Amino acid sequence: MGGGARELAGYLAGLGGWVAALAAAVLPQWRQSSYAGDAIITAVGLHEGLWMSCAAQSTGQVQCRLHDSLLSLDVHIQTSRALMVISLLLGFFGIIVSVVGMKCTKVGEEDPVTKSRIAVAGGILFVLSGLCTLAAVSLYATQVTYEFFRESTVPINARYEFGSALFVGWGAASLTVLGGSLLCCSCPAKERRGQQYYRQSQPSTTREPPIKMSSSPIRGEQCL
Repeated sequence: MGGGARELAGYLAGLGGWVAALAAAVLPQWRQSSYAGDAIITAVGLHEGLWMSCAAQSTGQVQCRLHDSLLSLDVHIQTSRALMVISLLLGFFGIIVSVVGMKCTKVGEEDPVTKSRIAVAGGILFVLSGLCTLAAVSLYATQVTYEFFRESTVPINARYEFGSALFVGWGAASLTVLGGSLLCCSCPAKERRGQQYYRQSQPSTTREPPIKMSSSPIRGEQCL
């Protein structure tokens, strides 16, 4: 895969991961009601996310309510919120920086070494964005797992388990890290060595001065 195609693939993967991370941050299905156990209650399904909690009835009606207070939320929800916001900001700046540094665009500097450095910077932003998404989703999933398996008087069918937004977040983190890694492969040092080799291999265009022939007759040479 050429350098331009690799950068384009990395940019598309990072962009897709950022869109998926945005969808995961907005979705309220970070945890949902568990249907495990003997007595299964399917009349009302509860979903909770970073910003709201929803109740879906069997008739298809869904009612959602935003979280009333930020300070009254659990620590893992506040931390996941902050990490997702940081992830989206880093990914947004990574999208802009990567467009400037890609070889297939004419934005920014025309120097290939400078553009490669900018592309690497965009890749680093994508990788950091993916790691923040991964940390937020994994932290929330760890808390859900702990609350599900701990000894409690709450019946198992009234507890919560993983929601679909967690899987979307894991997929978003994987795509973003993959895209950033591909963009980071645009190493400017290789291009610099290639340019130096190209300059050295070019034939010299300078003309040597003509050799002046002596007009004096050569003595001592006769044809026999």
